[in-house]
Amino acid sequence: MTTPTASFAGRTVRRIGYGAMQLERLHDRRDEAVALLRHAVELGVDHVDTATFYGFGFVNDVIRETLRDDDGVLVVTKVGADPDPGGPLPLRPAQRPEQLRASVEDNLRGLGTDRLDVVNLRRLDTGPGLRPHGDQVVDLDDQLAVMTALRDEGKIGAIGLSSVSLDVLRRALPAGIACVQNAYSLVSRDDEDLLRLCLAEDIAWVPYFPLGSAFPGLPKATDEPAVHAVAESLGITPSQVGLAWLLHRAPHVLLIPGTASAAHLAENMAVGRITFDADTLATLDAVESRSSEVPIG
Repeated sequence: MTTPTASFAGRTVRRIGYGAMQLERLHDRRDEAVALLRHAVELGVDHVDTATFYGFGFVNDVIRETLRDDDGVLVVTKVGADPDPGGPLPLRPAQRPEQLRASVEDNLRGLGTDRLDVVNLRRLDTGPGLRPHGDQVVDLDDQLAVMTALRDEGKIGAIGLSSVSLDVLRRALPAGIACVQNAYSLVSRDDEDLLRLCLAEDIAWVPYFPLGSAFPGLPKATDEPAVHAVAESLGITPSQVGLAWLLHRAPHVLLIPGTASAAHLAENMAVGRITFDADTLATLDAVESRSSEVPIG
């Protein structure tokens, strides 16, 4: 069985990509970071997710050094937050139009390119993490105006959204949206209506926290007895069960699991070959969904 594919920003990509944030764990071992990303491409990764604030620019530097034009990798980055080393995440909202433009320019420089394939506008409306306050509460239309201007200028190939509500997505549809990144997993399925709207509109659904939230006290798929039982019966890991469930959920779901381990990377890539029968899916679908809403800031 070959790795499944799906449409994304006018291209066909494999449904298992790579979330590059974990490369920042190799900050003091740059050669290892480059080798791991190169290995990901060799394993078939053609969709990489990044941001300027990952490792305060280190991750984009690694991507620029590693990827070649003939690799054919779709690189997706994001705007809407800036580094804040002293903060609790450590990020601060950067939602104003001039900040979004500045973040796009930072990504262009960091990735060493004159055009970003896809840029996600992280709105901070929903999901765990930051919430905007004061002058960071910005109308969607003002944000989309600068994003579409950047697309018209050729600096952005396609626009995505992240951490958005159903209403925001509906309002944004006329601008042309390529993907939505929201927190979504087996144990946190608040956004079923969003997922269905994306399917109807041919918008890629790219969940972050695909195994549950990294914040303490919030649900994790790998803590579920049903997940462990399925993993044991199939001879796979609980993490693979959680990721494979997402691929079974809908055909427009794309995964971007991150890791700093070559062995873990191979496990993630193998998820595309995992199949569930109807009884197994029913068992997993019956797992309770809990909210992952944890506003910070």
